Amino acid sequence: MIQASGVSWRYGAHPVIDGVGVTALPGRVLGLIGPNGSGKTTLLRLLHGALRSPSGQVTVDGRPLPSLSPREAALRMAVVVQENGGETALTVAEMVLLGRGPHLSAFQRLGSADHEIAAHCLARVGAAHLGPRPFSGLSGGERQRVLIARALAQQATHLLLDEPTNHLDIRYQHEVLGLVRGLGTCSVVVLHDLNLAARYCDDLVLLGDGGVVAAGPVGEVLDPLLLEPVYGIGIKRLEVDGFLHLLFHPRQEATT
Repeated sequence: MIQASGVSWRYGAHPVIDGVGVTALPGRVLGLIGPNGSGKTTLLRLLHGALRSPSGQVTVDGRPLPSLSPREAALRMAVVVQENGGETALTVAEMVLLGRGPHLSAFQRLGSADHEIAAHCLARVGAAHLGPRPFSGLSGGERQRVLIARALAQQATHLLLDEPTNHLDIRYQHEVLGLVRGLGTCSVVVLHDLNLAARYCDDLVLLGDGGVVAAGPVGEVLDPLLLEPVYGIGIKRLEVDGFLHLLFHPRQEATT
């Protein structure tokens, strides 16, 4: 479980996150949603320690995040961010093997089991054929899948992803999020697509104006009455084959 209480962050004089609290529960996928500039990525960075809030605290399974050593933090949390290190000279297989680092002692070499885990993780994201290729030569979607494979190879108990469907085509958007949902880990995902959030998240945090507008199960947060003022667009909610689905329209159309 990851809990944050009263965390804040500002860029210069502009507060992006102000006194926010969230809880990501074991075995559930928590989606962070909200319009551009609402602080989704900033909050994710606060949750995994890339940013350190001047107020409040973040705990991982009850332990304050700053009390964890880098190795302990890596064994508990795997992170996939948007910066993808495209200039590296590593092959895809070598990139995924980096995820095994937290499981090795200072002078321990990678073993056959580590290579098997890395190969399995590449296969899980549909990228087994990419292993020998240079990571820098991949498309954006291919890189994204490889970075997710590296996070899976880390075998952490918590997974945090910043827009994991970015650059992915429709098929892999659903396959990757379906994979995340099926892991059974405590996962936190930044998403722009509300329909993907509806299908693959268990809980949502809706951010706006530096704070939490709503938090709770998907069915409660994806309420047009909550979403429309935040996104500034008309929204109609439907249920299709047992799943929530949102339709969007400019607000002026709603009055005609």
